Amino acid sequence: MELFSTHTGIVGPLDRVNIDTDQIMPKQFLKRIERTGYGPFLFYDWRYLEDGKTLNPDFILNQPRYDRASILVTGRNFGSGSSREAAPWGLQQYGFKTIIAPSFADIFRGNCFQNGLLTIVLPENDVENIISKAKNAPGYELTIDLDNQTVSDSDSVDASFKIDAFRKYCLVNGLDDIGLILKLENKIAAYEENRH
Repeated sequence: MELFSTHTGIVGPLDRVNIDTDQIMPKQFLKRIERTGYGPFLFYDWRYLEDGKTLNPDFILNQPRYDRASILVTGRNFGSGSSREAAPWGLQQYGFKTIIAPSFADIFRGNCFQNGLLTIVLPENDVENIISKAKNAPGYELTIDLDNQTVSDSDSVDASFKIDAFRKYCLVNGLDDIGLILKLENKIAAYEENRH
């Protein structure tokens, strides 16, 4: 898993509430056995027209100004619905490193953390302000500072966020569950050596 300390990136505004995991990663793409290749299917029903190939010009993230967006800012209750790890995989493989919303579905948020995708909860008025700025200022960027737990821009945004200390430790050190276990590799080997 990649280490996360600070990140500055273009904001992709998705001004919708209650976006569920079936919209994030539709069920027909869950047959894959790999953990890779999900980026093209992210928000599939919104990103593409009915032919499944032509980009929908009305979907905001299809606008060229958001091509390199790495911070998604969206409405409350993001990631509701069924649990599917392919949803965070798709978001990451599309290019997002952070998602900011007023609230997240718990299981989805846990899956994001497990895969190194930072989710940040900010008050709704802060989220609305950021979405408005991203819509009105091409190339609008935010800086995420996980060490200090802040979100800021070059103008008026300066917000702090809370994060569980263990989750923060894992993200800052690039550790998923396997990485945490491997940190104990010597102790595990010693135990196995002395086991009868």
